Amino acid sequence: MTEKHLFLFGLGFSSQALAQRVKGDYASIGGTVRTEEKAARLREAGIDALVFDGESASDAVIAATKRATHIVQSIAPGTVGDPVLGLLRAALVEARNLEWIGYLSTVGVYGDHGGAWVDEATVPNPTSGRSVERVRAETEWRLLGEELGVPVALFRLSGIYGPGRNALVQIAEGTARRLVKPGQVFNRIHVADIATAVAAGAAQKASGVFNVTDNEPGPPQDVVSFAAELAGYPAPPEIDFATADLSPMARSFYGENKRVGNQRLAADLGVTLAYPTYREGITALWQDGSWRG
Repeated sequence: MTEKHLFLFGLGFSSQALAQRVKGDYASIGGTVRTEEKAARLREAGIDALVFDGESASDAVIAATKRATHIVQSIAPGTVGDPVLGLLRAALVEARNLEWIGYLSTVGVYGDHGGAWVDEATVPNPTSGRSVERVRAETEWRLLGEELGVPVALFRLSGIYGPGRNALVQIAEGTARRLVKPGQVFNRIHVADIATAVAAGAAQKASGVFNVTDNEPGPPQDVVSFAAELAGYPAPPEIDFATADLSPMARSFYGENKRVGNQRLAADLGVTLAYPTYREGITALWQDGSWRG
């Protein structure tokens, strides 16, 4: 039996959670970061981290790509396209034991639906440049999979939270704001549930689109209020979105309003979310103290 080797392009928040989740399931777990300092820290944690800046690929990264049986790509594309496909396509073609590819995308590819529900069958209709680039990258990975005869799973993630990245941190630091835009809702997803979903996809060599998101889209100000009450802080005052001082990036997120369904997680992957809404997720972070990161 061929040994399984997992290689993760972009060892960020979600990919590191995945690496911890599947430790012991693979003969090796490796991946890429942008600096040698971070690579050294991850190597100490048992992850074979290599430096990849998206502008050139070292012999070590090429060799790791060719050896991989399972690949997860989480590096965002740019205006020139997906950096992994741009620099390592030949290595992927030569990865003789490659069994599965997972691509971490975003629910932003669906665009704005005025608060209506979307699901995995909804045709992408991106409005932001970032999401247009994501759709292009999704398509390129899917086509590569077809060319190689390798299943490709597209995981479309909603707003990610978890240890060190959550409303409790914002409350404690005094940076939390209760922005109110009537009718606006967002989905969220705990990083541990992302790890569970992607691990299941890899184990089952799943293909197609999976919305990795919670069960309850809701107004963002409600999340802040819940976290404040849980931590014993007064809720920050409401701020009218129309007059709020926001960066163009922050304001752009509010330009899309939709409720995202996640039916394929349970139906096709057998995944039950540990944190089906933000209330379970934030409560768990508070109770075990992991909210600080």
